[in-house]
Amino acid sequence: MVTGLHAGGTQSHRVLAIHREVQRESLRQRMVDDPRYQALRRAGVPVSSLGRGWDDPANRPFDTAELARAARLAATSDVILTLKEQPLRLVATDAFGDAPVVACLHRSDPEHSGRGLADLLEAASSGRLAAAVCCAYATRDAYAAAGVPEHLLTVVPNGVDLLRFRPAGRGRRATLRVRTGIPVDASVVVLAARYDTMKDVPLFLAAARVHLAADDGAHVVACGAGMSLANPGLADDVARAFGDRPDLLDRLHLLGVRHDVPSVLAIADVVALTSSFGEAAPLCLIEGAMCGAVPVATDVGDSARIVEGIGLVVARDPEAVAAGWAEGSPGATS
Repeated sequence: MVTGLHAGGTQSHRVLAIHREVQRESLRQRMVDDPRYQALRRAGVPVSSLGRGWDDPANRPFDTAELARAARLAATSDVILTLKEQPLRLVATDAFGDAPVVACLHRSDPEHSGRGLADLLEAASSGRLAAAVCCAYATRDAYAAAGVPEHLLTVVPNGVDLLRFRPAGRGRRATLRVRTGIPVDASVVVLAARYDTMKDVPLFLAAARVHLAADDGAHVVACGAGMSLANPGLADDVARAFGDRPDLLDRLHLLGVRHDVPSVLAIADVVALTSSFGEAAPLCLIEGAMCGAVPVATDVGDSARIVEGIGLVVARDPEAVAAGWAEGSPGATS
């Protein structure tokens, strides 16, 4: 959205990050390596950071130099947009003047956002918050229940770039599968998610164990931060799920971080979501569906609304999840 508006010439944007790098799962991620940073820079959007490192305490007070840098950017801004509620701790300082603040919210469990929820409620009660954009109806309802005035909450559903996320032709799909080590005629389930408690990776792996054992032509793929055996936590989860069937691991593909997610989703027959909490409007379901995959999801956030008519909602049970994958795979009969 920002790159499009900026490129159109009718608006001018600047981006300020608090951290120059973060630690996620087993990976240290630099801002300058992030594809979204690179896309913004290509579009001519200036991007800077306060320079905090991955090991800076989350609640460390902002010092004079940081506030001065933020104030210089705020002074030229007509509207302040925050991605999630955590930056409100900075935006609420005097450095940001009186420019209206719009917060973007994308969870369905605000109680898990730490101090961010308190900062959001304080900004709302003080009048500092002009609006909050929610990517899901589940997000709106959850934040309203948490105390944010309903008149501030507006739902703008998630969308995806249809030039990037679209079905692959038969030849390209075959090539992408071969490159991943998957037979052209296999049935393929893909999970695109980071290694995180909310994603319920143990449930995903337990369902993969059931699915691969039941269908010797099936393959299961996972990509995302921490989704490789270099992550000790994931390695332990895999050992527990497949301890009695190591022979199935040849058809479990753990790809880790990928910067070509459309290509990964293009090989999928089913795009999976096994999350237990926190999700709002999971982009992976929309992106996978636009690539031609059948979305199969647990009932979390707006998932049921997203997959209605095109996919399946399943119980949080390995057998039920695997049955949904099987029903969504090629050759399944209803």
